[in-house]
Formats: sequence, structure tokens, C-alpha cells
Amino acid sequence: MFLRTFGWSFAITVIGLIAAGLLWGAQGFGIVLILSILEISLSFDNAVVNATVLKRMNPYWQRIFLTVGVLIAVFGMRLVFPLLVVGLTAKLNPATVIDLALHSDKTHAGLTYGQYLEAANPAIAAFGGVFLLMIFLDFVFEEKEHNWLGWLERPLEKVGKLDALSSVVALVALVLASRFFAAEHAETVLLAGVLGLITYLAVGGLSSIFESGLEEEAEREEEAEKSGKSIVQVAGKAAFFLFLYLEVLDASFSFDGVVGAFAISSDIFQITLGLGIGAMYIRSLTVFLVRKGTLDDYVYLEHGAHYAIGALAVILLVGIKYHIPEIVTGLIGVAFIGLALGSSILRNRREPSAEEPGELVGSGR
Repeated sequence: MFLRTFGWSFAITVIGLIAAGLLWGAQGFGIVLILSILEISLSFDNAVVNATVLKRMNPYWQRIFLTVGVLIAVFGMRLVFPLLVVGLTAKLNPATVIDLALHSDKTHAGLTYGQYLEAANPAIAAFGGVFLLMIFLDFVFEEKEHNWLGWLERPLEKVGKLDALSSVVALVALVLASRFFAAEHAETVLLAGVLGLITYLAVGGLSSIFESGLEEEAEREEEAEKSGKSIVQVAGKAAFFLFLYLEVLDASFSFDGVVGAFAISSDIFQITLGLGIGAMYIRSLTVFLVRKGTLDDYVYLEHGAHYAIGALAVILLVGIKYHIPEIVTGLIGVAFIGLALGSSILRNRREPSAEEPGELVGSGR
């Protein structure tokens, strides 16, 4: 199963690195390799969260996520999306943006493509920060079967019963970020953050609506003795919106990687290739976690990933004003995942049957 799941990732890695060596020599080979590792380190927690969503989708949509989703992630989020952002924020026509991207040393109004992308960071960070913050808040405010940090999670679950609390907290965080970290770009940050919130609520809400109709539709199907077509259609709609949710989530995770990649290379094709290779592994890892049942075996992994997402959301919002090295972002995510994995292993050793998770060391209960 390991080779079947990661086979395409290994193949793309070999092809991509060979292409990098032929096109840009040893230096280009090294840059693409470094970018690939950077993307994996920044997005490992993304794979865990993806897996919690992907396991609710049937094998067909899992394959769509691993194939079509990769094309969207590589060419859409890591190539086309940055071009679109630069064009919108700098008010440049598409031809000028593409010309700047293809010629990394060329300038327009005194700025290169990389500098324009860096200038767009406030809007990018606000959109991605609010989107990721909503994911984190919805997780910590909802009731969970297991608690990792019970001293923190149980009180949050109680206050989480208030309607729309996640949205209120996210909007407060956005206002504070625009006030303290974006004095010169307050209007842009507020607009981008609100769009991030709207995107989260729209995509997540639509997928929930279609998902909630599955059981009712199944009951009507059985009563009417239909062929099962309607179930497939409804499941397909639900899976489609979950797929959109995953793609937006991937975009939010890729923002800091795309912007940070320009500190390593100014060649957009090297960046796309390197980050694309990393994205392949994140998707393969997501599918592997689902098929292996890892999230069921190590119950605190989901907690660790969401805390890492919360930390990344804060880093993005703070990063509107202050530069935080990508290695710090990556290490924080790895640390949360590692601690959660360690707590899960201790829990399983103390109680293999996991019948009394609340009494175990590391459960917080």
C-alpha cells in the first residue's frame, strides 16, 4: 500500500529533479530539492487535517483529490494564483504580470515580480490567516470524543456552545491584526480577511448541507426501492464541496510557502516545480493516513494538527508586519504533530483497548 500510495510522488520527484538538473544545473537541482523539503515541512499538519476530511469521501473522490487535486494545487495555487494576486493587488494587466514572472530580473515601476508578490503579503496573510483560524476555532469549540489538553479543551467546548462564536473571535482577531500589524494596509487586510471568512463559511456550509442530507436521502431511497442513483448524486455533491474545501485549505497553507520561496529563488518555474513536488507528498501522505487508519489509531494527531493550524494562523496575521522565518513555522507544526503522536502512543500503551481514554496520561482528563 505504501508504494501504491507514494508511487506517483516518487516518480514525479525523480523526473522533477532530473529536469531541474538538466535545465538549471547543479544549483537548480539543489534549489528545487530545498523547496520540496520546505513545502513538506510547512504542510505536514495540512496532510493530517486533510485526512480528517478525506476519510468522509468515497474512493473515487479520494482518487480525484490525488490526481485532479494535485494539478490544481501545483499549477493553480502555486503558479496561477500568485500571478492573479499580483495582478489584482498591483493593478497590473495579465500580460505585464506574466512578463515579470517569466523574467525574474525585469522590473515594472521599479519592482520585480517577487517584490510585487511580497507587497501583496498583507492581503494574502489576512485571507489565509482568517481561513485557518476558523478551522482551528471550530475544532477547539466543538465537543470531541477525546481530549488531548483537557484543561484547555473542556472549557472551550463549554463556551463553544454559543452560536457563531468562532466567527466572532475570528473577526475580533482580524480587527486587532489590522490595527496593530497593518496600519498602512488596514482596509486591504480587513477586506481580505472578511473574504477569507466568507469563503470558509460558504464552502464549509454547502458541504455540510449536502452531507446532512445523505441519511435522509438513503432512507427515502430504501422506501421507494430506487436504484441508488440519488444517493450517488447527493454524495457526489457533498464530496465536491468537500473537495473545494480541501483545495482552499491547501491554498491557505501554500501562501507562506510561495512567498517564502522567493527568498530561495526568483525563478517562478523553479518555485512551482519545487513546491509542486512537495505538494505531491502531502497529498500522498493524506491518502496514506486515510487508508492506513492512522487517525483512528493515534487519536491525538488531529488535535496536534489543529493546534499547528492555529499557530500558523497567528503567524500569518503577525507576519503582515513582522517577518517570521519559514523554518520557525515548519518547526512549530512538526513539534505539535510530534507531541500529539507521542501522547497517542503513550495512550495506546497504557490502554490498548482505549476503553477509558479520559483516565490516560496525556489525555488531559
